[in-house]
Amino acid sequence: MSQPKLDAILTATRDRVASLRTQARELERRAAAAPKPLPFARALAGRDVGVIAEVKRRSPSAGAIREDLDAVAHAQAYTQGGAVAISVLTDELYFGGSLDDLARVASAVSVPVLRKDFILDELQLYEARAAGASAVLLIVRALTADGLRALGRAARDQGLGVLVEVHSVGELELALEVEPTAVGVNSRDLATFAVDLAHAERLVALVPRGVPVIAESGIATRADVERMAAAGADLVLVGTSVARTVDPGAAVRELTGVRRQGRGQ
Repeated sequence: MSQPKLDAILTATRDRVASLRTQARELERRAAAAPKPLPFARALAGRDVGVIAEVKRRSPSAGAIREDLDAVAHAQAYTQGGAVAISVLTDELYFGGSLDDLARVASAVSVPVLRKDFILDELQLYEARAAGASAVLLIVRALTADGLRALGRAARDQGLGVLVEVHSVGELELALEVEPTAVGVNSRDLATFAVDLAHAERLVALVPRGVPVIAESGIATRADVERMAAAGADLVLVGTSVARTVDPGAAVRELTGVRRQGRGQ
């Protein structure tokens, strides 16, 4: 079976968002009533490259990763292994995730939790806030410039951290205009799903000092973490390699303890 294209994923997301319209007031109420989230910035500081470990059952590029993954058990193992934050994929159709995963993980761990999804509408921010997320992912390629700015403001108004994902210099320029909590440099091209760590290295090096940068995708080994550290990454977001293993805590631990090297800008 061929991989779904980004357009197909975004179309499915828009359909799901449209189904939320009738629940808008209830979602806003639940978000307002939720406890104050842990600051995402707590995960971003440190001497070493922080590891954000992901709860992930499958993906369009990798197919089935671990369909029987227990979100809470994996997240707790990740934190025991030294993860500074947990990323939870909440897209059900293509990634096998759910908002229930997010809520259960946020209640079970003491580190910030990121909602990773294709966020296109403020209603999804309400969902994230109500479920206990500390931050949300905004993907520049999935949004217009105006949409990115509006969602960035709305997320901050909700007390959520804003991780803005980029794959090109032009996208990085747009991301920086949003004043993100952190920039995520994705080595995966969402148009083709191809991974190019060398491309990510070049882009990571362009992120100004003072803006935390997270290297995403294609990172599986300690050598990969060291490579991203040398480029100037402050954190790495790791999914498939730690989600599929029988000992996720040990898998995360193997990636920790790499010293940050900083960037030249």
